[in-house]
Amino acid sequence: MSLAPCVLRRILAGVTTVLFATASGCAPQPEDDASARPSGSTGASCTESELATKTSGKLTIATDRPAYEPWFKDDDPSNGEGFESAVAYAVAERLGYGEDSVVWQSVPFNKAFAPGVKTFDFDINQVSVSDERRKAVDFSSGYYDVRQAVVALKDSPAAKATGVADLKDLKLGAQVGTTSLSFIEDIVRPARDAAVYGKNDQAKSALRNGQVDAIVVDLPTAFYITAAEVTDAEIVGQFEDRGGAPEQFGLVLDKGSALTRCVTKAVDALREDGTLAEIEQRWLADAADAPVLK
Repeated sequence: MSLAPCVLRRILAGVTTVLFATASGCAPQPEDDASARPSGSTGASCTESELATKTSGKLTIATDRPAYEPWFKDDDPSNGEGFESAVAYAVAERLGYGEDSVVWQSVPFNKAFAPGVKTFDFDINQVSVSDERRKAVDFSSGYYDVRQAVVALKDSPAAKATGVADLKDLKLGAQVGTTSLSFIEDIVRPARDAAVYGKNDQAKSALRNGQVDAIVVDLPTAFYITAAEVTDAEIVGQFEDRGGAPEQFGLVLDKGSALTRCVTKAVDALREDGTLAEIEQRWLADAADAPVLK
C-alpha cells in the first residue's frame, strides 16, 4: 500500500528528529577548555582525592630548620603549635587532609623559592611575596601582613634611634635573601654595607657579640627575640607602611603547580571566615604595637 506524499514527509521528518536527538545525547561532551582556566589550575575539585600531591593521599609541607618561635613551637612544625604550624594545618584541613596525612619536610629558606622542581607541595617559612620571586615559584594569596623591625641592645647607641635617618651610620645585619635585608639596602641605605647571615641565629649572635649595632627582622620575630632569646635587647621600632599593597607572607609552590589555585582558595577562605585572624590573635598578639621609624 502506498502512502500519500504528505504522510511520508511527516514520517521522515519525525525519524530525522529522533535520530538527531539520539546522536546529540550520545555524542562525547567537549573537554573543559584549559586555556580558559587560571594559571596553575586544572579545573579539578579542590578535595584530597582530586589533588595531584607529591605523594598520593599525603600533603607534604616544608619549612626551614630550626623552626623559630612564634611561627613554630619547640622546633617542631608537626605539633600544630605556633602561627605558621597552625596555618599549615588549617590549610591542609580545607584541602581535605587530616593531621595524620600531613608530612613535614626540612628545606632551607633560600632553597624554598629558588628555581627548580620542588620536593614539597607547599612551603611555609615567612617568605614574602614578590614579583622577583614569582619568576621562579608560585605563591598562594597572603596569609599574613608583615612589618619589618629593628632590634638593638638596650645600652647601645642604636637603641636611641627614632627615625630611619638615625640608622644610616650604624652597622646593620639581616638574614640573606630576606625582605629584612632589602629594607636595609633600599630604605635605610646605610653608609656601611649590611652584614649578611645565612640564619637568623647567626644574626642574633652577632648582635649579642657587638659585631653589629642592630639587626632587622619581621616584627613578630623581633618580639620573640627580645622577650626570650636576647633579653638585653629591645625593639627600636618598626618601619612605617610605605603605602600600596602590604608586604605579605605567602605559601610557596612549584612554578605552574596544579595545586596553586586550590591552596590559594583555601587561604582565602581562612581569611574570609576569620580563622587567620583567630590564629594570629593567639600566636602573634604581642606584635601589635611598636614605635614607628619615620
